[in-house]
Amino acid sequence: RYSARTWELARRKSVSPHDSIGANLVVQVKNDRVMRVVPFENEAVNECWISDRDRFSYEGLNSEDRLAVPMVRGTDGQWKEVEWAEALDAVAAGLQSVKNSYGAGQIGALAAQYATTEEFSLLARLVRALGSDNIDFRLRQTDAGFDAARGGAPWLGMALADVGALDRVLVVGSFLRKDHPLLAQRLRQAAKAGTQVILVDVAADDPLMPVAERVTVAPAALPSVLAEIAVALAQAREAAVAPELAGVQPGEAARRIAALLASGENTAVLLGNLAAQHPQASTLAANAQLIALATGARLGFTTEGGNTVGGYLAEAVPLRGGKTAAQMFAEPLKAHIVVHAEPALDAADGVAALRALRAAQFNVALTSYRSAAEDWAHVMLPIAPFTETSGTFVNAEGRAQSFKGTVRPLGQTRPGWKVLRVLGNALELPGFDDETSESVRDAVLAGEIAPRLSNAIGAKPGVGGAVQGLQRVADVPLFSSDAIARRATALQSTPAADAPEARANAATVADLGLADGDRVRVTSSTGSIDLFLSVDDAVPAGAVRIAAAHVSTFALGGAFEQLSVERA
Repeated sequence: RYSARTWELARRKSVSPHDSIGANLVVQVKNDRVMRVVPFENEAVNECWISDRDRFSYEGLNSEDRLAVPMVRGTDGQWKEVEWAEALDAVAAGLQSVKNSYGAGQIGALAAQYATTEEFSLLARLVRALGSDNIDFRLRQTDAGFDAARGGAPWLGMALADVGALDRVLVVGSFLRKDHPLLAQRLRQAAKAGTQVILVDVAADDPLMPVAERVTVAPAALPSVLAEIAVALAQAREAAVAPELAGVQPGEAARRIAALLASGENTAVLLGNLAAQHPQASTLAANAQLIALATGARLGFTTEGGNTVGGYLAEAVPLRGGKTAAQMFAEPLKAHIVVHAEPALDAADGVAALRALRAAQFNVALTSYRSAAEDWAHVMLPIAPFTETSGTFVNAEGRAQSFKGTVRPLGQTRPGWKVLRVLGNALELPGFDDETSESVRDAVLAGEIAPRLSNAIGAKPGVGGAVQGLQRVADVPLFSSDAIARRATALQSTPAADAPEARANAATVADLGLADGDRVRVTSSTGSIDLFLSVDDAVPAGAVRIAAAHVSTFALGGAFEQLSVERA
């Protein structure tokens, strides 16, 4: 407003990085500055909609925190601006030193889920050419056994356009409207037309749609709820119950859900972000698979980031015994290459992530934002956000969508794929001859994508483990999902971005001897914070809801921690 006229704006097509829908955008620019973002209509993907996060996060692209020049930390701990050649030489020397002294297995690579497919591919190529298999983009994943259990790249299991045709859909472990606003919109339209939506979740937020059945439990109980539904389905069909579930007795809610699912003809079971991040994600997925098989339903993962499927296709995950992100943080390495990620807020346990990074001998951050890395990196290389580079995102349905940069890179910023390619050359590694991002993309996505997508789960079903004490329910706030959104001033001025509170239902608050509005001290295994307590009956018994991905709650560490709460 008051900064440009509509007719002064150039209009360029792009793709949203903020969630797995891959909403098509029209980015409007003036003088190489993004001024406005509006939807580009694509009935198969986002119809005519974009979310508020898609529309207003462009402010983060123009943030004063943008890193525009390569920087190297001196021996005195002070940052200094350098030329690209000097910065790349410093990175090559740092990585080579660690490899020579400790072996390639002490080098790890981490990335955010909205890195492009090209960036994922070249990062994987780089770290493997160095001799390491430690690479992961799933910074919030906590189940070390999930890779062994999955049959391929997890995906939605159907086209987005098919969601509206479902007559029954079970959504498990999702803060639906926060995680996937446009998928929630599709489900809402379907529910209004008669689709029976069933929710198994950890917080009874208002979905703004008719819900046929709902079970809300503490996170540790999610596997047992699905186990009850699976057993209820087997009993209704007089079929054999899986041996691992032999002692499970389904409750009334599980029987109602089983009957509802069994009555459907076009059914889906969708696992949300929290389900994939759960410490027992393999068991959850195996139980969900039992339900899907018993009802003829399609099994799907909503997937977390703008390019989660692309990360799997580019093999930016451990393949031959390498460490996952959680393992790298638990067993610190000597060197890290970090692309786009802000580990303190993007990891499941930001405390462990920072501890590991600060203990390393050498870290290089390929980042768009200085504050994302300046307290743990040794070299910071400015790379382009999605509006300043060409690239490809693969959305939850397996649709590859390529885009071009909409504005020139800021200052000395360079596209991430180019920086990784030149870094490979600086290290004298083979296989870094690509001249265009398209050649990198084609090497990853050559042939059919569909055969590489699979939601088949090889893990055994189970009931999960019991947790004593208060469990944390940790949602990622709507406008804290990624580094760009976190720096958008307008989004951070909304009620959705208010500082987190400790939220618990009335019974839990009474058991603690506390009252609504009390100032409380919340303690986990990693630290303590003081928050205001709010009564919220959407939170299940035995749990306290405290948002993740926020500076004020960082000290609590893991998203699935046990907590103690007392009056401050």
